[in-house]
Amino acid sequence: MQKIPVVAIFDVGKTNKKLFLFDEHYKIVYERSARFLETVDEDGEPCENLESLRLSVFDSLRDVFKRNEFEIKAINFSTYGASFVYLDEDGKPLTPLYNYLKPYPEALQQQFYATYGGEEAFSKATASPVLGSLNSGMQLYRLKYEKPEIFKKLKCALHLPQYLSYLISGEFYTDITSIGCHTNLWDFATGDYHDWVNQEGIREKLAPLKGADEVLPACFPGNSYKVGIGLHDSSAALIPYLVNFHEPFALISTGTWCITLNPFNTAPLTSEELKQDCLSYLQYKGKPVKASRFFGGYEHEQQVKRIATHFNMSSVVFKTVAYEPDLIQKLITEQAPSATTLSDGKALPTSGFAERELTSFVTGIEAYHQLILDLVAQQVASSKLVLQGTGVRRIFVDGGFSKNAIYMNLLAAAFPDKEVYAASMAQATAIGTALAIHQHWNTKPLPNDIIELKYYAIAHQEA
Repeated sequence: MQKIPVVAIFDVGKTNKKLFLFDEHYKIVYERSARFLETVDEDGEPCENLESLRLSVFDSLRDVFKRNEFEIKAINFSTYGASFVYLDEDGKPLTPLYNYLKPYPEALQQQFYATYGGEEAFSKATASPVLGSLNSGMQLYRLKYEKPEIFKKLKCALHLPQYLSYLISGEFYTDITSIGCHTNLWDFATGDYHDWVNQEGIREKLAPLKGADEVLPACFPGNSYKVGIGLHDSSAALIPYLVNFHEPFALISTGTWCITLNPFNTAPLTSEELKQDCLSYLQYKGKPVKASRFFGGYEHEQQVKRIATHFNMSSVVFKTVAYEPDLIQKLITEQAPSATTLSDGKALPTSGFAERELTSFVTGIEAYHQLILDLVAQQVASSKLVLQGTGVRRIFVDGGFSKNAIYMNLLAAAFPDKEVYAASMAQATAIGTALAIHQHWNTKPLPNDIIELKYYAIAHQEA
């Protein structure tokens, strides 16, 4: 029997840890999922169980290597970001895998920014808003000052995707997509590590940089498969779009956060953009991507519950509400528009729908149309921050709101000079991680049919 050539992709989220096998047409031919109980660090803060994750990688691989129908050509990894594994001389972890939501000591944070030029100037240079532990470089700074004896033993700090790659390749490397995403480590103006990384003795604890499209040999004798060095999941999810579309586009990725990614905006972040929750990160080829975001998916979830309770409806109803243009016109005429910024110019974290009295709406469906109107106003304000002056002609929307007819129609109306598409693709992060190393395992040309698009034409009102 002819074996099917496949790539194995580990897609490690906070909750679900998945292994996919893709064939050369990027179809999923095998899938395995695991979930682990969190453990706690020495301060009692919840964190990933690193040992369970390590064992799971080996167990999963053992399982697929036993399957005679597949020939594994390569393995790659994508995981959530902002998480370092600290390894000693023997490649063993020195600490738990600290959670990026762990509160950061205020005094240490003030010491850092006071030493390195203040929050505003430093954030502009590193394209990193002040996010505490979510700036993963700050975790290294904390280790140095709070646990100097461990810092002294530290041979190499690897972001989580590179740690998983090390388990199979036996080699230490650093990936630009992990370093270049709000870590405080990278100076976007110089295209190198920020000066503080050298001054604090951090750079010598970081592995050499290697391209996200390069591969390593496996460290187990007798195996011919290649090992990728791993990617940050947000960057991986953008790769299918970068591979398929070459004219300027933006991607609005909608989930708990609604994030607008513009790979064609390479202008340095301004103080104004930082205030409005913009950041830049580096995509897998090392180019900057400017991004803006707001908490749209979370707000939608909370406000749907409020509407459902007030009108005594099931919240399930709101999953498939049809777009009613007449209702939108009525609301635009009768309801005050929602604000999208505060008086000091900072972006509002929410759309303002929470302040609306539900008694001013006749039905739950009417209230829901207003919620989406308010969210799209916020979305447009957020997206424009990274779209302006970049020649983007197409906007792709993926995630939850791509299936919302009201949101999509209103977004198309708000950008009449652009083509707006709902995009759908199963397992975008995993496919992007496989595409990054396509040339090393796949004998077929890059695919051009893995993203399904639905075009939303602008609905013109009748006179």
